Amino acid sequence: MIKNDLYLKALRGENVERPPVWMMRQAGRFLPEFRAMRDEYDFFTRCRTPELAAEITMMPIRRYPLDAAILFSDILVVPQAMGMDFKMVDSVGPWLETPIRTMEQVQNIEVPNVNDTLGYVFDAIELTLQKLDNDIPLIGFAGSPWTILCYCVEGKGSKAFDIAKSFCFQNPEAAHLLLQKITDTTIAYLKRKVEKGVSAVQVFDSWGGMLSPEDYQEFSWKYINQIVEALSPLTHVVVFGKGCWFALEEMTLSKVSALGVDWTIRPEYARVLTNHTMTLQGNFDPARLHSTPETIKKMVNEMINRFGKDRYIANLGHGILPNIPLENAEAFIRAVVDWKAN
Repeated sequence: MIKNDLYLKALRGENVERPPVWMMRQAGRFLPEFRAMRDEYDFFTRCRTPELAAEITMMPIRRYPLDAAILFSDILVVPQAMGMDFKMVDSVGPWLETPIRTMEQVQNIEVPNVNDTLGYVFDAIELTLQKLDNDIPLIGFAGSPWTILCYCVEGKGSKAFDIAKSFCFQNPEAAHLLLQKITDTTIAYLKRKVEKGVSAVQVFDSWGGMLSPEDYQEFSWKYINQIVEALSPLTHVVVFGKGCWFALEEMTLSKVSALGVDWTIRPEYARVLTNHTMTLQGNFDPARLHSTPETIKKMVNEMINRFGKDRYIANLGHGILPNIPLENAEAFIRAVVDWKAN
């Protein structure tokens, strides 16, 4: 039995005294202990070494009174398992030497046995759960098929992912085949995470907002929904689509347990679009953590009051930035933990 199940209560829609809080990328570059380990091990070595991944997952938990842990990993371990040799290059980010640009390349991609190719992630879950000792839930995650496709086709990060979008529009048959292969791999991957003991899974659609509402339905949401349909009988599924407020109404009709929202939508409007029935997560602008601790506390209180304490998970509207002061991150978390109804 998990001692602090506030996060799970929010996902179940139960009444709570205060919202739970965690931060996307909380086990990340803003922590000095993370940076110290980064100097010793490269990025994917940390992802592929269960002991390191478990230790990194625990770093923010030891510092702050968070209500959930999220396993340290990366969305690109899935395409790596499918045979795409992604690297993490300094000052560049994700890099794929030979991007996927043709039907022949797509046809040659295999849906792997995740136990063989991603076993290190499942081992990291076991080690992390031992360290957590049932104190708080552990979240597993994956990238959305569309977001993974963006990196596979573009070969690197991008401001607009124009190459990836053009590939989909010019070669829709190849695009849909690639999306389906990513979807099938992701479903198997997340199911195994649940079997290993995570309490919920989150799907990150970081680049969904690059698409028009119509294209989002065709190239992103219908694949995310396959994941939701497959995983929702087994666990709580949270979907976070950055810039995807236009899809909230349709997402609400699915079997998701919660929807993440970014800072570009007012809490009141997010509630309207989700018919006041959905647990929402977000939506503090990560850059706002550069404000003073006093301002952060005031803004967090306003955010909670606007969303309402129930069916709500306090979080950022995207991942925490690497240059955020430790005391400002703590101010955000403490403001939620200390929140009281007016």
